[in-house]
Amino acid sequence: MVTTTPTRRAVRRDADISGRAVFAIVNYSVFLALAFVCAYPFYYLIINSISSNDLAALGEVRWLPSGIHFANYEQVFQLGGLTQAAIVSVGRTVLGTVAAVLASAFLGFMFTQSRMWGRKFWYRFVIITMYFSAGLIPVFIVIRNLGLTNNFWVYVLPFVVQPFFIILVKTYVEAMPSELQEAAEMDGANILQVFFRIYLPNMTPILATVAIFSAVAQWNSFQDTLIYITDQSLYTLQYLLYMFINQANSLAQAMQNGGNISSIVDAATSQTPTSIRMTISVIVILPIIFVYPLFQRFFVKGIMLGAVKG
Repeated sequence: MVTTTPTRRAVRRDADISGRAVFAIVNYSVFLALAFVCAYPFYYLIINSISSNDLAALGEVRWLPSGIHFANYEQVFQLGGLTQAAIVSVGRTVLGTVAAVLASAFLGFMFTQSRMWGRKFWYRFVIITMYFSAGLIPVFIVIRNLGLTNNFWVYVLPFVVQPFFIILVKTYVEAMPSELQEAAEMDGANILQVFFRIYLPNMTPILATVAIFSAVAQWNSFQDTLIYITDQSLYTLQYLLYMFINQANSLAQAMQNGGNISSIVDAATSQTPTSIRMTISVIVILPIIFVYPLFQRFFVKGIMLGAVKG
């Protein structure tokens, strides 16, 4: 009878396969847990916004919706001026993002050009604004003197130049082969042609990253409306919903204090501050959640190449 013993190579191969299998299981388990931690808050908001308001207020809706209804969304969408506010928010997000992306791309490219007059000075002049700010009152005075109060462009112009975005683009451009520019200039291209025809089409990953950052910031911003805008036609969606949250809290507080006005009682019993907060949060975050996957494939590559010079 002949017996065979496994060779050392076979044992090592089996150990490697087992090790890779264990690593894969642990790896997937950790990332699934992280994905759950990230996704559950959004799921929690959604199920509470469509569940019974009294159960949601008591915190009893955790995993599955209970008493499903869509009255919260119906009442929120009945707000006066909601359509106009949504148009303003979309407009500021689109225009602000495009302006910030183009400005960051051009300035980031120009700050890599050694022929630029005072390049180091202007680059440091821009970067220093990341660390020092004049404060709210001086900024408000400047905005008012420029005629931007109660003006749609107050949402766009102050946020065009973003030092952090410029740093990302500059580092990305420095990692690109300088031979591209040299070849274009030998063919007679000027600096603008080099930027728009050579560099800009090859900046897609970092520009997508900048676009995500800028769009999220523009969409979520409401403090500039609070400070600079009194014209209701220029209210953003976030500011209008912020006002609605405050009104809902006031109504609930009035009911708790024993208010006898029937309209207050009816409004407070139809919605609770908790249900309103959940509903408004869902409305605000859904557009960004739908837009993000469009840029996600560029995001990791862009942020890595734009942050590390290799």
